[in-house]
Amino acid sequence: MRGWILYKETATLLKPELYEIERLLEAAKADNIELEVYAPEDFDLTVTREDSKSILLNGQPVELPDFIIPRMGSGTTYFALAIIRHLERLGVYCLNSSKAIETVKDKLFSQQLLAEKNLPTPKTMLVKFPVDIALVERHLGFPVVIKTLSGSQGSGVFLSHKAREFDDLMQLIEATNKNANIILQEFISNSHGRDLRVFTIGGRVVGCYERRGQEDSFKANVSAGGSARPFDVTPEIEWLATQTSNVLDLDVAGIDLLFDNGHYKICEANSSPGFEGLESCLDVDIAQQILHFIRIRLGMFNKDAACSPKVTQPAKEKIERTKVIKEIKSAE
Repeated sequence: MRGWILYKETATLLKPELYEIERLLEAAKADNIELEVYAPEDFDLTVTREDSKSILLNGQPVELPDFIIPRMGSGTTYFALAIIRHLERLGVYCLNSSKAIETVKDKLFSQQLLAEKNLPTPKTMLVKFPVDIALVERHLGFPVVIKTLSGSQGSGVFLSHKAREFDDLMQLIEATNKNANIILQEFISNSHGRDLRVFTIGGRVVGCYERRGQEDSFKANVSAGGSARPFDVTPEIEWLATQTSNVLDLDVAGIDLLFDNGHYKICEANSSPGFEGLESCLDVDIAQQILHFIRIRLGMFNKDAACSPKVTQPAKEKIERTKVIKEIKSAE
């Protein structure tokens, strides 16, 4: 089985995804998968009926891979998206699809899709200049969260505490770029400086952990220096995460949930989620599970490798407890 990772460091990344890339390459080698990393500028494509000859790698025709893993998330450019679309139409499986990547990249559109399915999300408003401060205060209140339509790892996200402070920031943005795409979201105070990252693969939850920001920061991103610790998956968490990945058609997703008075609201979804934080606090091999999922989707099973997923420490403990209970019942 052969695959490509489409990746390029961008200015929006606080921390390059070198950990995730290296883990995927490591897992691929262990599973006898040929996996290579390329940047969008390594490709040229033409619209033609010659199929595989319509895409070039470093100026040369090349045998197409079985799958491609885009790892650019919200930093996916139009050119990169065009490459992904082209490969899809040539029969290459993409994790995630170009449509899902484009949908999730637009934070307002993804919120609209989730709200349409009656899923709990923060109230969201699209900004138009000049901003009506009274309207914002009436519908969202202060503090209010300010976001760019596309961003990752906490970049392009700000918290404005008061109307006056918010007005000054909006005037600055308007003067700098009147056509800037900005959305506003209600501030969920219970989730100040913390949230949950739920990792899903193939519509099932494979890990959940709580992220806490540094000191007084309201952002909880591990990539920005925050901390991570395991968090038990409740039925509500599992339902929200799986429903979100299903609505947004994400095969692999990082779903961010906000704490809200004993319940949760869906903050956003990520099409190229990092998993260093998850693997640092949970005994789970995300890279292995991603590649195993791709094998299942393509029907290309490796007879030489163990097909059963890794049994994590919590699972092992559960198995041991079950054995003890059975032994006790047998003795009785």
